[in-house]
Amino acid sequence: MKRFYREATLGEAPDGFRVLLDGRAIRTQGGRAQIVPNRALAEAMVAEWADQGEDIDPARFVFRDLADYAIDVIAHAPAETRATLAGFAQTDTLCYRACPDEPFAVRQQAEWEPIVAAAEARFGVRFVRVAGVMHRPQPAETLAILRAELDRHDAFTLAALHTLTSLSASLIVGLAAVEPDAPLAALWDAANLEELWQAELWGKEQEAEARRARRRADFLAAARFAALARDAAVAT
Repeated sequence: MKRFYREATLGEAPDGFRVLLDGRAIRTQGGRAQIVPNRALAEAMVAEWADQGEDIDPARFVFRDLADYAIDVIAHAPAETRATLAGFAQTDTLCYRACPDEPFAVRQQAEWEPIVAAAEARFGVRFVRVAGVMHRPQPAETLAILRAELDRHDAFTLAALHTLTSLSASLIVGLAAVEPDAPLAALWDAANLEELWQAELWGKEQEAEARRARRRADFLAAARFAALARDAAVAT
């Protein structure tokens, strides 16, 4: 698609901020008013439009897409998104380990265990660690507390959490990534530990590396969106 506007600017609305293209407010992909709750988040979305070239690249609208998902989907059915996110806790990647006698288990213990233990301390829960791939349920008390944690997040943070958790296959990682000053690079590497381990053993494969780089960029962008959304929540 050719660029159809000259200028992207910030506009105010009674209940937040919005992107203006040549002075006209844009709408979400679902046709709703695209209004976000603070200036910093809106400015980041304005920058996405301003940075487009002569041809518009939809893949560069990461913040726009997250905001649209929050407004069009989550805001109208937040319980469904929270249920989906809570489901990741039952099969969280960081809780499923190699058998103790395997070398990879040592690496998992070193890189995963501190993250899991930190989540246990933060939320006052207990996660069951599983050796192998056979499913074991997490304690009902743990799931209840995590659901309550999800209940306190607004639609914009939930949109970021949906991306972070889906990319990492870990609610533990997703919740850690939306915390202030989260060690995002370490969290992403932990979520991709098995792929990194395989690459170290057998060598890197160009296509896999490119795919991992794209997913890492999406993970970091979602975390930044969450930080902006958190500031918005504080501002309101």
